[in-house]
Amino acid sequence: MGNKLAIIIVNWKQYELTTKCLFSIYKSKFKDFEIVLVDNESNTEKLKNLIKNFKKIKVFQNDTNLGFGAANNQGINYAIQNNFKYVMLLNNDTEVDENFIDQLKKKINKNNLIGAVQPLIMNYNNKNSIWSAGGYINKFFGYTSTNKNSNENLKLDWITGCCMLLKTDLIKKVGLIDENFFAYYEDVDWSLRIKDLGYSLNLVNTSLVYHYGSKSSENSSFEGSLSPKVHYLNFKNHLYLLRKHNDKFNSTGFIIYQLIKLFFYSIYFILRFRFNKLRIIYKGLNDGLKLEIK
Repeated sequence: MGNKLAIIIVNWKQYELTTKCLFSIYKSKFKDFEIVLVDNESNTEKLKNLIKNFKKIKVFQNDTNLGFGAANNQGINYAIQNNFKYVMLLNNDTEVDENFIDQLKKKINKNNLIGAVQPLIMNYNNKNSIWSAGGYINKFFGYTSTNKNSNENLKLDWITGCCMLLKTDLIKKVGLIDENFFAYYEDVDWSLRIKDLGYSLNLVNTSLVYHYGSKSSENSSFEGSLSPKVHYLNFKNHLYLLRKHNDKFNSTGFIIYQLIKLFFYSIYFILRFRFNKLRIIYKGLNDGLKLEIK
């Protein structure tokens, strides 16, 4: 398929947001792409109403929510098997600028040592506010942070799975997304593995994407605005990441950080009577320590 691009979008019960995302993509000036829509816990009727508006779309329906990593891997495998040159991961809770693909492709083809690129991702409700310009990792304490500086020359430790572009040839070298993460931190892991092969990760500040926010993480209840599962995955996946890449971090530092993190979360949940969340973060810690490393 020559220089063709597969744009992989994972949907989970957010058909309206996904529709807006797709409409914005089809306004793009770059046309040599195919949408690969992976619908987790699929609602067939809602899916039919969504895809009737679009051409060039490949759909995977999953009966259950397989998670961000496994769903994207379905699309990635499809792209590899069908000889696409490029793969893009794009969150469904985004809308994109009409030039965003061209700018990303131009950058990734500039240098053979550029492994993956991401656009400048702005907050949808405040288009002058940066949501992500890539990220950094504190190697002593082992925590990640998001860069809010649009300078393209900064050296990034990781780029976000909200939107990233890379070549299928590189994916064949680095491997698929680690499905043990389910969701959260899998982009950090993938980024570290890409860098381990000697490639760089780059921001393209002339490519713009607008992000609504993590709608799938919201939880309206007495237990607070974030779903308990988000806290579970946060603890589990952070520990799993640190164990998987332990040679990159100071073990004393990240143990201290994890203990402090656990202490303050525990106190907060006790004071707010959020005992389900208190229980689940300890389960996350336990699972993060026991999970077999891929």
